[in-house]
Amino acid sequence: MTHPTIASSLEKAISYNTYRDLINNLAENNGTTGIEQAEALITYTKLNARRMKRWDKTLKVSEKAQQKVAGFSRKTTWLVITESWCGDAAHVIPVLNKLAELNDNIDLKFVMRDENIELIDMFLTNGGRAIAKLIMLDTETGEVLNTFGPRPSEATTLVNAYKAKHGKLTPEFKEDLQVWYNKNKGQNIIDDVIQMQCSFEAETCV
Repeated sequence: MTHPTIASSLEKAISYNTYRDLINNLAENNGTTGIEQAEALITYTKLNARRMKRWDKTLKVSEKAQQKVAGFSRKTTWLVITESWCGDAAHVIPVLNKLAELNDNIDLKFVMRDENIELIDMFLTNGGRAIAKLIMLDTETGEVLNTFGPRPSEATTLVNAYKAKHGKLTPEFKEDLQVWYNKNKGQNIIDDVIQMQCSFEAETCV
């Protein structure tokens, strides 16, 4: 049985195309998702609209990865918690969409963090409400099968190492992280998400 908080969020969830339209409209009209309409967050929303547009056009999924995703037999819902201003989300979400498009058994949906606090509080990262967060659900039973996020594994390693050495993430490091995303071209995200789905799709992931 689907947890009531998850079920409530699923009722409000939107598709990728609707989410992209929302981001574009906010960027064009100097807005942002979330409670706080700060100038910095509006600027990030505009930047992320451009990032997502670029990834939609340029992202490549290898033949091997396509075959694995196409072979997934379990009907799953990929529920993503996000906000328009989140830099990590702008890199991660277009990759998730490319993968979901490869298999009709994957239903990709999005909800906003600040509108679903009870949901994000069920899936904290080191005690924080970090996004983007992907929740993999069994579509029929509502069972939580796995989670991903807020960053792919290699980026997480970089972030944790920097925090351990410097105490917090600096603007300079955040710029370096964007460079990493651009160089990696979504491949670490693809590998991580396929591995997580394969944890309950073993027969199709040989």
